[in-house]
Amino acid sequence: MSNVTTIGIDLAKNVFQLHGADKRGKRMFSKRLSRSQLIEFLAQTPPCVIGIEACTGAHYWARRFAQLGHTVKMMAPQFVKPYVKSNKNDKNDSAAIAEAVTRPDMKFVPIKSVEQQDIQMLHRARELSVKQRTALANQIRGLLAEYGIIIPKGIGHIRSSMMDILANAENELTTKGRKILHGLYKQFKLLDKKIDKYEQQMKDLSRTNENCQRLMAIEGVGPITATAIIGAVGDAKVFKKGREFSAWLGLVPRQHSSGNKTRLLGISKRGDRYLRTLLIHGARSVVRVAKDKADKRSQWVMDKKERGGENKAAVALANKNARIAWALLANNEEYRKAVIAA
Repeated sequence: MSNVTTIGIDLAKNVFQLHGADKRGKRMFSKRLSRSQLIEFLAQTPPCVIGIEACTGAHYWARRFAQLGHTVKMMAPQFVKPYVKSNKNDKNDSAAIAEAVTRPDMKFVPIKSVEQQDIQMLHRARELSVKQRTALANQIRGLLAEYGIIIPKGIGHIRSSMMDILANAENELTTKGRKILHGLYKQFKLLDKKIDKYEQQMKDLSRTNENCQRLMAIEGVGPITATAIIGAVGDAKVFKKGREFSAWLGLVPRQHSSGNKTRLLGISKRGDRYLRTLLIHGARSVVRVAKDKADKRSQWVMDKKERGGENKAAVALANKNARIAWALLANNEEYRKAVIAA
């Protein structure tokens, strides 16, 4: 065991496959351990590099392994897959992980702290409630349409019209139908309260977090987006530059180039879709009001809008905001607003 420098672990719920290798990559052991045996085995193993894939529970295990003195490196599964030899099974997967983690150009996933996971849990709970509210609003709108009652698109129209519809005795709704719709509307209002509660928690968190305050100074970044960035990115210095952070969010163009011909396509849409969506929606609000401002940043936005349209301008601004967010977090700087153009 003293010769083991690298261990690849194929994580699971109850059974874990381990592959140990020396500094030359030669296999030293291959073990299959239960959940209770894993920590005991690694506690007796001399400190080494442990490679794991980013999956359910990976951040928890990474923190546990680090507490035992090991260096833990986490990788995206799609980067490990090319190293799998022959058929896919737990043994081959752990060997591929052990090999992939030693590659000098491998890209690693930052390990999240418990506080970051708390923030992400808050965002996931809000996201679920928003989806449920949207589904419920669509169902209410669809059911009412069967009775000849049309509610325009938009959550706000459900809130403003529903009680009047239920109280209107002249429409074709029966007593039984009104009771069912009233129950659905109560669920809708309950989800409204849940979402408001989650958003208030995000606002409270943003007021007490110094990094959130820095990020919220950027036009188009509010408490929800700022806390989402903090939850997703612990140490911004794991990215070498702002473009790497933006690429991680999927906000840079895809390439399909060959030879001397460079061909850029739409944005890659890789990485964290939730965070990318927040940044783009925040950028849309800035694009809408840019025409009323005279600073250089707004002029740049308007130029993008005139040449490529509102959607491309919003994506370009989201890309810029992502790079600025990285610079603020990596360098502990304050945001400097654009000056008014001469």
